[in-house]
Parts: sequence; C-alpha cells; structure tokens
Amino acid sequence: MSIVRLLVLGVLELKGPSHGYALQRELQAWNIEAWTKVKPGSIYHALKQLTKENKLSEVGTESSTEGPGRTLYQLTESGLTEFKQLLEQSFLSTEQAELAVAVALMQCLPRSRVLELLQAQVQQLQAYQAGLNQLQPDFTERDSAPHTPDLLALWGSHLQVSQNWTEQLITRIQTGEYCFVDERPKTST
Repeated sequence: MSIVRLLVLGVLELKGPSHGYALQRELQAWNIEAWTKVKPGSIYHALKQLTKENKLSEVGTESSTEGPGRTLYQLTESGLTEFKQLLEQSFLSTEQAELAVAVALMQCLPRSRVLELLQAQVQQLQAYQAGLNQLQPDFTERDSAPHTPDLLALWGSHLQVSQNWTEQLITRIQTGEYCFVDERPKTST
C-alpha cells in the first residue's frame, strides 16, 4: 500500500480542496516524517499521479504573493472510493505505519465501521498469536541460531502490545470519544 497516496487522499477528504504546499504543511504539522517514510517530494508526485488517474481534479488556482498561483486539488468520486478502500485496508495492516495512518484518518469513516475494522484487527492479532503459540513446542533449542524460541517470544510480545493498544482504542471509541463522519453536523450550502 502507498501510505503517501492514502495520506494525500485523506487530507483532501478532511480539509477539502487544497494545493500541494498546504498538504505538505498539514502533514508536517502531523510530524509525518517521524512515523512514516513520507517525504515532501512524494506528496507532489502523488498529486500528479492521482490527477493523471482521475482520482483528483484540479479545481482552480490560489494566488500567491511569492510566485505563480498554486493549483487546488479535490477528490473525485473515484478518488473518494479509493481513499475509503485504502483506509479500510490500512486498519487491517500488520505494518505499524499503515495502521497509524488509519488511526490518523479514522474520523473519515462512520464510528460503527471503525469499530468493526478495529475488532477485526484484534481477531487477526489473536490468530497470529495462536499461530506463534502452536510453533513454540517445535522449537525448544535456545542456544543456536536463529534462537527461534526467543524470536517467537519477541513477536508474541509485539502482538500482545498491539492487541492491548487496539482494545484500549476500541474502548475509547465505544465510550464516545472522537467525532466521526456520520456524527458531524450537516452544513447548509
């Protein structure tokens, strides 16, 4: 999965039409480089590629006192569909950065759907843990490489921490924290 693609689509969904520099500033405010490998140049590349694929459309230009106007982009229906698909996939990812992006953008989905996806993540983590537990009796030799019992314990510990964290997030969402897309007040046009 392309994290930068998901982030660009997600910020446009959250903020509405924006230019590349505004997207870059928003993601820098999120300290994105600290928890992903996304670099500023990749944001502009993603904008061009998504526009070429008709996931974004150019909707005008914002004038700038420091040079030429900046092109404003917005999601197309196809872009919104892709965003939601990528977001849902990232909730089920075992990659920490992908799950982090899902959490960063979770309010773009309905509360009930986020809860379903996080509960599926817990079930997935439990299944991985069960698989590791089944392997443990097959590997009892600690003294020789690759020290499989220790590796199994390491992986199991990471899975348990992830499961605990996910269950805590589920509890916070169930108790009413956060405001999700289906709960925002309707704006009149």
